[in-house]
Amino acid sequence: MDVTLLTWAIVVGAILALIIIDLLTISRKPHDVMFKEASIWSIFYIGVAIAFGVWVWQTAGSVYGTEYFAAYLVEKSLSVDNLFVFIIILAQFKVPSIYHQRVLMFGVVLALVLRAIFIAVGAAAITKFSFTFVIFGAILIWTGVGLFKHWDEDPTPEDNVLVKIIRRRIPMTDEYDGSKVFTKVNSKKIATPMLLVLIAIASTDLLFALDSIPATFGVTQEPFLVFAANAFALLGLRALYFLLKGLLDKLIYLSLGLSIILMFIGVKLILLYLHEIWEQIPKIQTPTSLAVIGSILVVSTIASLIKSKNDPTAVAHAGRVTAAPKKKAQESDKK
Repeated sequence: MDVTLLTWAIVVGAILALIIIDLLTISRKPHDVMFKEASIWSIFYIGVAIAFGVWVWQTAGSVYGTEYFAAYLVEKSLSVDNLFVFIIILAQFKVPSIYHQRVLMFGVVLALVLRAIFIAVGAAAITKFSFTFVIFGAILIWTGVGLFKHWDEDPTPEDNVLVKIIRRRIPMTDEYDGSKVFTKVNSKKIATPMLLVLIAIASTDLLFALDSIPATFGVTQEPFLVFAANAFALLGLRALYFLLKGLLDKLIYLSLGLSIILMFIGVKLILLYLHEIWEQIPKIQTPTSLAVIGSILVVSTIASLIKSKNDPTAVAHAGRVTAAPKKKAQESDKK
């Protein structure tokens, strides 16, 4: 796909403009985001993403158009799993609801920066070393298997190494001071819990980027489409959070479905590498990927709603890649 520097500049400029408009309007004043406001912005960002896909389809052809929509669908579905973790972080740190939008905005901006770096590195690696497909595929399969095993568990901020280090080394108050990261107590500058929240969000974004970028490269190897799909999915993430916050608990089998999607894309990447070596080995075409991913999402959603209806006590979980660590702290307290 031939993308000029001007095209890159226009797309990046448009994304930055959307972020600036958001900061000057929605995020300017802390407030509880209601369903109507979240619906409007969610529809807006989905509309922008679809409009971009239509433009790609018309200017670059149906192949690249299909790849973009497949990449966007993968990123959008994985971003829903992000929301589970964000809800857990915000709830466990007891962040006042009026500041949720600012914390999530920080997460979105940081995620865009991190993913832009990962996309550039990943694209360079794929160009020079086709074996990168196998590495990416192995990462996705490992992640998918881990999530499949622990799909009904939740991560906790206590698992986060950075949060533990900051807690031990930086003086901190238990009270929030608006959205400030540092405040003054008895003329002494100390950190607020907001610092831990931002660190937890940032490190979570980093971990999700390590999975989502290889997954997106699994459906398209065009850096421009990978970046655009990530950017448009992330821009709508915050609105989606407020829109689905009350519904997420009902998506019981979503993490299970996402684990299967990750494993499927991982297998696709490995087959793509093997196809380059030996053409008789078939590769999975993008339309097939789009159909499989869409079908898994539909089936997992329908199954979740049926389960939720039949068992009102059932609750969805974000899922973990590894087993929960033993609670050493509790054991030491007992001693």
